[in-house]
Amino acid sequence: MTDGPITTNEAATGDDKEPEGKTLLIVDDEKNLRDQLAKAMERRGFIVTTAESVAEGYALAQPHPPAYAVVDLRLGDGNGVDLVQRLRELRPQMRVILLTGYGNIATAVAAVKAGAIDYLPKPVDADAVAAALLSHCRPLPQPPERPMSADRVRWEHIQRVFEQCDRNVSETARRLKMHRRTLQRILAKHAPRE
Repeated sequence: MTDGPITTNEAATGDDKEPEGKTLLIVDDEKNLRDQLAKAMERRGFIVTTAESVAEGYALAQPHPPAYAVVDLRLGDGNGVDLVQRLRELRPQMRVILLTGYGNIATAVAAVKAGAIDYLPKPVDADAVAAALLSHCRPLPQPPERPMSADRVRWEHIQRVFEQCDRNVSETARRLKMHRRTLQRILAKHAPRE
C-alpha cells in the first residue's frame, strides 16, 4: 500500500511506461555541438541525456532505453552506425537519427540499414532534428518520376562544396580529396542531364 494516491505524472513515468516522445539520447564527441543541441532539444520538451562515445552512449541507454537518439557517425571509440544497431536491439521502436560531417550515399544507406530513420549533415539544425524525430505519421514521399542520375548527384555535390568554400578551387579540391586540375575540368563543364 502506498502513502498516498499516485499522481498522473508518477503513473506516466513508471518503469514500464516511460514517456514516449520525451526521452532523448545525444551521442557526439564534439562537446559544443552536443551541449548546444541538448539545450535546444530540452527547450522543445525532450528529456535529454548526453554521451561522448559509443561505450558511454550504450551504457546510458541500457537501463532505460530512450524513445529517441541522435548519434554522430564518427566517434572517438567507434562508428555511430554500430551504435545505432545496438540501440535498436535495446528498443526496436527507438527512432534514431545519424549525424555526420562526412556525408555520402554509402554511409546514408548503411545508417538506414542499421535502423536510423534519417541522416542529417552537420552542422545540424535543432528544428530539423525535432521534425525528423517526431514525424511518426508522415508518410514517405513518392519517389520522383525522373530521379537525378548518379553523375548529376555527384555534380550537384561538387557544386555545393564549391559554393561552401567561397568558390575557392584549391580548398574545394582539398575537401573533396580530388586533384585540383580534375576539379577545374569538372567545374568547366555544364551540369549533366537529369
